[in-house]
Amino acid sequence: MKYLTTALAGMVLATAVQAAEITVISGGAIEPGLKAAAAAFEKQSGHKVKITFNTTPQMRKRVAAGDTFDVIIAPPGAIKDFAAAGKVEAGGVDVGRVGSGVAVRPGAPVPAIANLDDIKKTVLEAESIVFNTATTGLYFENLLKKWGIYEQVQGKTVRYTTGAEVMKHALKGKGREVAFGPITEILLEKEHGLILVGPFPAEIQNYTSYIAVPMSAGTQKAVAQELVKFLGGPVGKPLFVAAGIE
Repeated sequence: MKYLTTALAGMVLATAVQAAEITVISGGAIEPGLKAAAAAFEKQSGHKVKITFNTTPQMRKRVAAGDTFDVIIAPPGAIKDFAAAGKVEAGGVDVGRVGSGVAVRPGAPVPAIANLDDIKKTVLEAESIVFNTATTGLYFENLLKKWGIYEQVQGKTVRYTTGAEVMKHALKGKGREVAFGPITEILLEKEHGLILVGPFPAEIQNYTSYIAVPMSAGTQKAVAQELVKFLGGPVGKPLFVAAGIE
């Protein structure tokens, strides 16, 4: 019995030693899918996944400042720059892409957004328009400039750092206010009443893809590779799809 007890204690200790906490920094647009996939990975592997969500500009600043994580999940352009700077390793996987959509609060007039002209009309007639200063918001800002209406609507524009902040604002808005941002961020507030009017029309839709890749300075390299593989694999990938990440 003494030997059995000692053996069991050794097994428990070995398991505790082998379990690791892996740190991840990711764009917020894939939050619902990543949280579900991370939970599944924790259950399967016994490791703990600690996630920090930032916008792409914020991630660029943090990486440039020397912040390190085990895994980073960001758009391809950022990952390419990180690779050039030696900040990430090979072996990244595409976890999915997120399109942009239009949202209004409960009870607000629902605008037509079927085509480019509808979107322009919606922007011009809205009492205020809300979007972020991250990837999707910068894209939308450039659209407004391309259409030649940015200066005309700039005075009624409300900007936030993240898509999540945009949608929380939209829920408490008033009048003919319209929010623009990642569809996944809109869906996160759907249970609180936020209305997804629909995706951007195909002619102006812009998808932001996200690549998961181990960071070179990470301290849990083997587990980082394991997590990245899991996120793009047969268990992790469907969880992203179920959360609206294509």
